[in-house]
Amino acid sequence: LFSKFIHPDKELYTEFYSLWIALMVVNAIIFLVGVVLNSLALYVFCFRTKTKTTSVIYTINLIVTDLLVGFSLPVRIIMFYSAGDCLNCSLVHIFGYFVNMYCSILFLTCICVDRYLAIVQVEASRKWRNPTCAKGICVFIWVFATVVTFSILTMAIQFAACCLSKILALMVCEYFFPLIIIIFFTTRIMCALSKPSLMHQSRERRMRAVQLLITVLIIFMICFTPFHVRQVAISINPDMPHDVSLLVYHVTVTLSSLNSCMDPIVYCFVTNNFQLTMKNIFRKTEPEQTSVDILGTNKNSKGS
Repeated sequence: LFSKFIHPDKELYTEFYSLWIALMVVNAIIFLVGVVLNSLALYVFCFRTKTKTTSVIYTINLIVTDLLVGFSLPVRIIMFYSAGDCLNCSLVHIFGYFVNMYCSILFLTCICVDRYLAIVQVEASRKWRNPTCAKGICVFIWVFATVVTFSILTMAIQFAACCLSKILALMVCEYFFPLIIIIFFTTRIMCALSKPSLMHQSRERRMRAVQLLITVLIIFMICFTPFHVRQVAISINPDMPHDVSLLVYHVTVTLSSLNSCMDPIVYCFVTNNFQLTMKNIFRKTEPEQTSVDILGTNKNSKGS
């Protein structure tokens, strides 16, 4: 059953060498772009942003997961040449990769919920939108993703087809439920932004918030949906042709890796605060303190 859900790179190399080469090139590009962008973003948010709001905390954790996903890409190539058919080696690599992928999904969900609380439930959410609570949620997400991913892989390896329904239920918890939350809160936020009560916000700032939310949803659908649709299809139809399952698996995993180099663009470079901080770094001047709240009040001091 494990081989139906997870196909090692050696199978792709043996049966579809040209596609293997193409995907390795794409993975190399994703690795280089993702590591550079996420490293810059991590430096800015950790060392150049002094106000650690809930948005900053969730973004830092998201950047860490993206960096870990990026660093796992060269390991995939090294593992192929050194480990061969070693199931345990494949399992360790796959476990780490999917833990970080599901953490990315859950942190994206947290950012959308945080945006909803900051825009729609401003007064009621004050006690929830604090750094201590955000750090606790981040710890819970890391533990939850680790435990659930381990459960999925364990059942896929050790149990028979009777447990496919449980695997499907776990995938629903880690993907489809967060997707529903993101769609729901994104819709609520867009409706709230259209109300006259928020017209005191500048048009540019409101448009930036809408753009961010829509982009989050689009990237979520492009990067994560194909892989999980494929996994659900395997759960429903375990007798899917091997060649089809193999091709779809590796293409959709590569799409999920693409998220590691797109998140910094969405959450960092789309904001003026991040761009100003980057300019200050390269100009070697004193950076601005930023809260990175798109719709909140910017806390600037000691500008360049």
